[in-house]
Amino acid sequence: MLHFPTLRKCISSPVQITDVMTGFIAMLKNNFAGRLDGLDLPTELAVFVRDPFTVAIEGDLSARAKKLVPSIDEGKFTLELVDMQSSVTMALELSTNGPAMFWTDVNAHQFPNIKKVAIVMLIMFGSTYTLLQQQPFNTPEEKPQFPGASADFVERLEFIQPNVISGIPIYRVMDRQGQILNPAEDPKGRISFYMTNYGEEGTHMGSAAALEPTDLVFGQYREAGVLMYRGFPLDLFMAQCYANADDLGKGRQMPVHYGCKDLNFVTISSPLATQLPQAAGAAYALKRENNNRAVICYFGEGAASEGDAHAGFNFAATLECPIIFFCRNNGYAISTPTNEQYRGDGIAARGPGYGIMSIRVDGNDVFAVYNATREARRRAVAENQPFLIEAMTYRIGHHSTSDDSSAYRSVDEVNYWDKQDHPISRLRHYMVSRGWWDEDQEKAWRKQSRQHVMEAFEKAERRLKPSPDNLFSDVYDESPPLLKKQEQEMFQHIRQYKEHYPLDLYEK
Repeated sequence: MLHFPTLRKCISSPVQITDVMTGFIAMLKNNFAGRLDGLDLPTELAVFVRDPFTVAIEGDLSARAKKLVPSIDEGKFTLELVDMQSSVTMALELSTNGPAMFWTDVNAHQFPNIKKVAIVMLIMFGSTYTLLQQQPFNTPEEKPQFPGASADFVERLEFIQPNVISGIPIYRVMDRQGQILNPAEDPKGRISFYMTNYGEEGTHMGSAAALEPTDLVFGQYREAGVLMYRGFPLDLFMAQCYANADDLGKGRQMPVHYGCKDLNFVTISSPLATQLPQAAGAAYALKRENNNRAVICYFGEGAASEGDAHAGFNFAATLECPIIFFCRNNGYAISTPTNEQYRGDGIAARGPGYGIMSIRVDGNDVFAVYNATREARRRAVAENQPFLIEAMTYRIGHHSTSDDSSAYRSVDEVNYWDKQDHPISRLRHYMVSRGWWDEDQEKAWRKQSRQHVMEAFEKAERRLKPSPDNLFSDVYDESPPLLKKQEQEMFQHIRQYKEHYPLDLYEK
């Protein structure tokens, strides 16, 4: 039996829907302490619980009693709220053998917000009340037979609130100082445009090391480390960014849109999330070939909001594809922070809804990333099923060279991740503590790396651009007449106005 005290509420204004809502919420708080934590009351009302039986609104108090009348009769629970001055009555009815109902004797046109009150009472009180009821297990004969879900029947209407579900934990191996937490887990400007990877190096190297060279990689535009791990030379990185004649893509792509057929790295495309359904299709092809290969598809949490992401998840799950969806959750989709990007428990929480095994890892912990990716890869190939890894990390650099992130985040925030929780710093602490690395080696390595980068810069700058005739190649095996005509017209135009074009920068 549930017992409710009589509710008395003092107000100084005519009957308002917000008054009823506030009194109702206060009643719930009195009777279900701790169950409604985090509930937002109307900002214009300051509610104080004077004692377990009285609620008042701060201000000029004039008596206006409201009577709350609960009753339970043969499986039906009725909660009736009566305004003693206006005689307005509102009631909520919950039945064990019928739908929840809300009714009132006021004119809906006179009180246009009455529907909001109904929703508040039905959802807030209905779910709270029914949480207290015992639900029997279904017998095998009562199990649902619907093909779309595997679940039990329940007799209560209850929406699942994301903030009530326990959060998905973040897997890690070492702390910020490079200390192994569980010994069993120890693994012994001159370019027109650029997108950095500062702060996300752990996601690159940890995942790349866990893959086989024959596995197919679909990147977004922050996976340069994965391609570098596979042996892509620095000169070709620079050639692509400068769009010169050495570029494997023949200068047709924006900078940082790498690709290499020999290293099984699919060319990057700019539109967000298009790679997810493509990767699912490639994984399905590998499954049919039965060649012990897998696909890994990288994307950011912003791309996860695109429709193509959901299509990719569903394709991979229903077709049972050997694929790893690797989400780099770096905190920002350009300038959009995660608290404006999604509700619920991040990206990993979406996997189970598609039937995808999921895990969340500390993306700044290279060992955690390696362990998770290695196990996901093993099971994806052995079991022909997709896996989702959400790597929590932070984008220290700007979104790109055309972005100024100081407009939407503080310097202190960036400095924290750069100085206190950088993936390279963590790995350095780990290696130094074991005598594998020291300050002198660090300085020598930085000097050598900087020298190699500058040499590659200078070489790429001196190299000529691809010949203009590359605009018409690599599309058709044999060019159709219309394309040949366009090519002839272009070169005729260039010959006629050659003084207006920097032809000396291009191969003949």
